[in-house]
Amino acid sequence: MAELSLKEQLSNAVKDAMRNREKFRLGTLRLVQAAVKQIEIDERREVNDDDVLKVLDKMLKQRRDSASQYDDAGRKELGDIERAEMLVIEEFMPAALTEDDLDGLIRAAISSTDAQGMQSMGQVMNELRPQVLGRVDMGHLGKKVRAALA
Repeated sequence: MAELSLKEQLSNAVKDAMRNREKFRLGTLRLVQAAVKQIEIDERREVNDDDVLKVLDKMLKQRRDSASQYDDAGRKELGDIERAEMLVIEEFMPAALTEDDLDGLIRAAISSTDAQGMQSMGQVMNELRPQVLGRVDMGHLGKKVRAALA
């Protein structure tokens, strides 16, 4: 049997959450599905796994930012809700890269683009982006690439 697409996995997870009466999980999954559907409507095309990963990555980043803002404002209960949503979304993300794997990918990207100094950072990041999407925080990646090019 063929591997299910991320979109199909999401759909199955929504059905399971409905059956199990997991109200919070269902709400979070429906938010993800709505964001995916919005892309299909706006761009008039079927989404692939890369598109879904981009949506998931964006949603995680939004929740990370919101949680830290809520924490800074002394609204821990709202920050906890954002973190709980992150846990649901992270279930659909690929396994995170280890620091060693990430360092290896950065070295390979630098050599394949013949990067020379900071002016080549965009090229290196563009080379890495498809390989690491959803598997590493892009801010962290940027810092590591900057350090490697310095």
